[in-house]
Amino acid sequence: MRKVIMLNRISIDGFYCGPNGEIDWFIHEAEVDKAAHEMMTADTLLMGRLTYQMFESYWPQVLNDPHASPEALATANELKEMRKVVFSTTLNEVTWDNSELYNTDVAAEVGKLKQGNGADITIFGSGSIVQQLEENGLVDEYLLVITPVILGAGKPLFKDVPHSNLHLLAARNFSSGNILLHYRR
Repeated sequence: MRKVIMLNRISIDGFYCGPNGEIDWFIHEAEVDKAAHEMMTADTLLMGRLTYQMFESYWPQVLNDPHASPEALATANELKEMRKVVFSTTLNEVTWDNSELYNTDVAAEVGKLKQGNGADITIFGSGSIVQQLEENGLVDEYLLVITPVILGAGKPLFKDVPHSNLHLLAARNFSSGNILLHYRR
């Protein structure tokens, strides 16, 4: 069975974005991205509308940027090739390569995806989808990048989800102050 691996950056106080969806507080560090990438082998990316629109407006353009770093180009190419499953009740279409739009029950569809063939499935951002998957016990592993920032307000990653005990697989700290935690349900 395929695993669903959640990858998210959160503030020390547990928010994955600010009150208005802002993520300008992330401390980006190539080492963190590389380490997280090495902890999963996914070929499918789950996203909600907002994350899809943010990714789609940025990553395809990186491929045509002559000043893009080798790391950014590698990420852009990988995202282009990945299957992107977008859950939205407001979008009418998705146009990014290998993207599919679903307006069905998230938990039911992800349950089917887990039974299918392929590598693991990852979800980044998309807090409302993370919460729906968590409510249904569909997240198998968690990669949390703890950013040394206290936001004081924002959108909590785990709001109104059931209690779940996790097993720590790895913990790694970085010079930026970021900490990468890898847990299994």
